[in-house]
Amino acid sequence: MEPTPHFPVEQCLTLNEVSRIIASRRNLSELLHDLAERLHRLLDFSYLGVMLYDPAQHVMRLHNLEGSPRGPLRPGAEFAVEDIPSGWVWQHQQPLVISDLERETRFPRARQALREYGLGSFCSLPLSTAHRRLGTLTMGRPERGAYSPSEVAFAQLVAAQVAVAVDNALHFQEAQALQQQLARERDRLQLLLEVTNSVISNLELRDVLRAVSATLRRVMHCDVAGVLLPDAEHHQLRVYALDFPDSQGFIQEEVLLPIEGSLPGKAFQTGKPVVLDRSDPAEVGPEEYRVIAGEGIQSPCFLPLISRNRILGVLGLGRQPENAFRQDDVDFLALVASQVAIAVENALAYGQIAELKDKLAQEKLYLEDELRSERNFEDIVGKSAALRRVLQQVETVAPTEATVLIYGETGTGKELIARAIHQLSPRRSQAFVALNCAAIPSGLLEAELFGHEKGAFTGAITQRIGRFELAHRGTVFLDEIGEIPLELQPKLLRVLQDREFERLGSPRTQRTDARLIAATNRDLAAMVDEQQFRADLFYRMNVFPVHVPPLRERPEDIPLLVRHFAQQFARRMHKTIETIPSDTMQGLIRYSWPGNIRELQNIIERAVILSPGPVLQVPLIDLKPPPPGVSPKNHDTLEEAERKHILAVLEETNWVLGGPNGAAIRLGMKRSTLQFRLGKLGISRPRK
Repeated sequence: MEPTPHFPVEQCLTLNEVSRIIASRRNLSELLHDLAERLHRLLDFSYLGVMLYDPAQHVMRLHNLEGSPRGPLRPGAEFAVEDIPSGWVWQHQQPLVISDLERETRFPRARQALREYGLGSFCSLPLSTAHRRLGTLTMGRPERGAYSPSEVAFAQLVAAQVAVAVDNALHFQEAQALQQQLARERDRLQLLLEVTNSVISNLELRDVLRAVSATLRRVMHCDVAGVLLPDAEHHQLRVYALDFPDSQGFIQEEVLLPIEGSLPGKAFQTGKPVVLDRSDPAEVGPEEYRVIAGEGIQSPCFLPLISRNRILGVLGLGRQPENAFRQDDVDFLALVASQVAIAVENALAYGQIAELKDKLAQEKLYLEDELRSERNFEDIVGKSAALRRVLQQVETVAPTEATVLIYGETGTGKELIARAIHQLSPRRSQAFVALNCAAIPSGLLEAELFGHEKGAFTGAITQRIGRFELAHRGTVFLDEIGEIPLELQPKLLRVLQDREFERLGSPRTQRTDARLIAATNRDLAAMVDEQQFRADLFYRMNVFPVHVPPLRERPEDIPLLVRHFAQQFARRMHKTIETIPSDTMQGLIRYSWPGNIRELQNIIERAVILSPGPVLQVPLIDLKPPPPGVSPKNHDTLEEAERKHILAVLEETNWVLGGPNGAAIRLGMKRSTLQFRLGKLGISRPRK
């Protein structure tokens, strides 16, 4: 029997202290990081590592604790059990000492790696507890014959303590993984419940699918989630609902994808899930690869939406890492897809019934107007007669090259009208360049409009082109045109008449083919009379005036605008607004809206923020109502008062405009100004 080795008391005390410290480390990474520093007090080594056995793959995995290994000795490297000394130690549960690596022949691959690292001798010790064999503790030194029997015996004591600490850390890690698995299962069950509740409680298909997509993306930790439905001819798939906060713009709602040759099309045709582990151009078409690669999605997954043996669409998800969808993910998503399919089927049936009802209730002319609005005026919400008159004017002037001057109070949506004119014009494929003249200091406005050369003024460190150059062959929209200084107006007139200008600091004449649309909330004709605006510029811009009515003159549009803004802000804030109380809607209709649509938009945004549930809660107390018993319609606006006064004077003068006894003299204005005001106010002489 070999005698039991005796170790110095100081060394044993140090071992106890180190054991106590490392045993308190519950995280494996922290433990392994701590070992290198603390084991220097107990063992002599230039290289120290831990090899842990992976039962799932039957390999030994390296965790370096000391040194900067090169080549195969890198952190996380995997080795077959039979190829390395640590594998032999793990199998036989005995220490292994290699006194001279030059003469070692049993493990050629491991010997070469250790020699490249500059080691002459090597020692590997089993890491085991009463419950399981964990791996090995390995160390080495440059000299040969480095590890004596007494050193190895003490190192075994150290390894026993390290094994306990590693076992505790692994148990803690496994417990955390189990907790995460339980939490994931709980979240998935909750997701199924939410999807089911959405299916049975809401028949508005797009709202349901957007909510489901957002919940799916969050619970399944995806970067994108959406639903694709076939179009009427079933030749393409349309992205009907999408939740993609970090989209680069390649994938958006309403985008069409071909069924033939695409991944979602394959799922739609075969009725089986399609999962791609990596975005490979060989696996998809060139256009689809461009979209997927542009969004950075390495792992797309598509599942068919099947109900009653009929494929209704495709549920699509994507993650940026490769190989991101495991089989259990796909199996669970198939359950979700079956619930989403029920929602799609119910909503489609509901939509068909509603469509038939609408066709019976609406007249042919109304349907034609609606189709026109959907096609040409996507951003303009409303069906009132006042708004339709404006849109008819837009359709009339858009195909021409005429300059348009848009009048209207602040917040009425003049820029939307300008954009609609541009979109309906032959210039739609070119730039629409907008500038608010009131937002730019007068000293910088010329440079904004026409550009400047480097060094043209203090701060002009580079050349810059102006808005008219940017809008070449497109459209320039100048809002608040009445704020342009008088000294700058001749240059603007020259651009309109001759299409020529010079950049600041340059003698070279530039040419531009830009159409001008201007807007103002001021009375430019009155400004001409007061010599605050050039008459020639006014007449050049006033070729086709368009008056945008204030919101108080189109109250029938308020419910449509309220619903539009409520859904818009709810989507941005990831909320669901389902109901708007009737008394709230009536209060909004009764209000006179001095700030017009912009004020309404701000009020609804605030309401969505304040609404904790699906019912829109509008702070009506913030709106100042008219006096009790008085309708807002009984309050004459300045324009209405002016209209009544002009009509009264015209009646008195028997509709004679000029001359010493004409209406223009009585009203204190020029005949041309009066004619302009009549056109703007819509006043014409009644027929006898």
